[in-house]
This record gives sequence, C-alpha cells and structure tokens, in this order.
Amino acid sequence: MLAFGYYLQFAVGLEPCPLCILQRIMLFATGIAFLLAAIHHPAGRVGAGVYAGAIALCAVTGAAISARHTWIQHLPADQRPACGPSLDFMLSTFGPIKSLGRILRGSGECGTVDWTLLSFSIPEWTLAAFVAFLAWAVFLALRD
Repeated sequence: MLAFGYYLQFAVGLEPCPLCILQRIMLFATGIAFLLAAIHHPAGRVGAGVYAGAIALCAVTGAAISARHTWIQHLPADQRPACGPSLDFMLSTFGPIKSLGRILRGSGECGTVDWTLLSFSIPEWTLAAFVAFLAWAVFLALRD
C-alpha cells in the first residue's frame, strides 16, 4: 500500500494531504509491528497478546484517521474546512503537538478525491485495510 501511495505521488503526481501522510505513518507503524511479531514469534499467549495489542493500537489509530479523512471527503463542498498551510510549515511554526491537532481537523485539500478504485477513494481503501489488519491481529492473538 505504501509503495502504491508513493507511485501515485511520484509517478502520477498526486500530492498527499496531511491526513494522507498520517495514514502512511500508521501503515508503516502497523507493518513494523507485524514484522517484529513475525521475527520474534512469541511462544506464549502473553507475548502474542502484547504484539496483537501493539498492532491493534496502530490499526485503530490509522482507522480513526482514515475515517476522519473519509468523513471530510463526504462533506458537501461548502461545509469542508478551508485549505490550510503545508505540513512542513505547520511543523516548523506550531511544533508537533499543535500541528497534529490542526492536521486532524482536516483542511480543504483533504476533501478532494483525486483517485478512486471501484468508486472507493484512497482513505476508504486505507480504512478497509486498517480494519482487516485489526481483525488479523485479533485472530493471531487468539489462535492456538
């Protein structure tokens, strides 16, 4: 998913909005948690539960960001937030904590649907992926 996102950015020319960037970060974090669990391969239920919890935390956070992004995209154009400053500007001006709050509120560029597959936008596909990752983590934690 990350590779396709970078393809859309660098080959097709679609610039990611701040919420897209946060979703990429959470996809990466979820993937790292899955990779660590696979490498460590804990033998007991406690270890599997810890990894499942870490994966679930990343997946739920990513799903929340994707759901917020999807909601903004489905708002009528006149109700969408105004376009805001770039991510680099916000981080250098406001710092990471205040910037995160501003990013999660969304902005006008987050409401634009630039690409779809089977009539679903990128945040909708990402939301489905995070839900699948969450279900997979729970399955892995509960299996014998």
